[in-house]
Amino acid sequence: MSLFTVDPDKCNRDGICVDECPIKIISLKDKQSVPEPVPGADAMCISCGHCVAVCPAGALTHKAMGPEDCPPVKKQWLLEPEQAEHFLRQRRSIRTYKDQAVDQQTIGQLIRTASFAPSGHNTQPVRWHVVHDTDELQRQIGMVADWMRYMIKEQPDMANMMHMDMIVAAWDMGVDVICRGAPHVVVAHGAKAEPTAQNACLIAMAYLDLAAPPMGLGSCWAGFYQIAAMHWPPLQEALGLPEGHVCHAAMMVGYPKYKYHRMPLRNAPQISWQ
Repeated sequence: MSLFTVDPDKCNRDGICVDECPIKIISLKDKQSVPEPVPGADAMCISCGHCVAVCPAGALTHKAMGPEDCPPVKKQWLLEPEQAEHFLRQRRSIRTYKDQAVDQQTIGQLIRTASFAPSGHNTQPVRWHVVHDTDELQRQIGMVADWMRYMIKEQPDMANMMHMDMIVAAWDMGVDVICRGAPHVVVAHGAKAEPTAQNACLIAMAYLDLAAPPMGLGSCWAGFYQIAAMHWPPLQEALGLPEGHVCHAAMMVGYPKYKYHRMPLRNAPQISWQ
């Protein structure tokens, strides 16, 4: 099959797909022709699907996807600016969770939503790992505490800045301020050799964070866990990520114990213009 085909009866010859192709591998000779791939397009195409998604007539079918494979945009669901601001502002970092597990199907749905996040050159390098078993998560959090003990001894300035002595003391007393009693942690990881992986993982995890509240879930960035997973061999071994992969982001996930009723203030943005 060619890189893409165009239904001449549906095509408007408007050149929108030509303009929108990020790699500029679609050409339109004249109003009597239909769009076609430029020479060498197969090797350059990143299969982003923009050509399929942007065609108002649904005339273009890419070899990786057709119009019928791509859900239509529901205009009645698009947010107004005030609604978008409200959606973003109402999101809270959840640090108090119900003693209730989230089933794997629900977490899988959450990750599938997050997987639509953009990535450089559409490489889609993000891979996901879920520490779902609560007992196993507790064991791994103990390894984070061990890493903090090492930091207190070997890098006291950094440990003091992050109040690791207080965190370890709390853990030893049975209070978890590392993962806040969350029942699960979701890890986004990618190949260390892939230059787009780190940013892609962070963007995808931000998507996951925003997708959680509409599903009745709470989330919070697991910063201490993430740093330990990047640097502490015992935790790396426990995670068992593929060889050459790095944890680039970690998120606590669970059912929030409480609901928020107001949206707190934040500092005004500091903006410079050129």
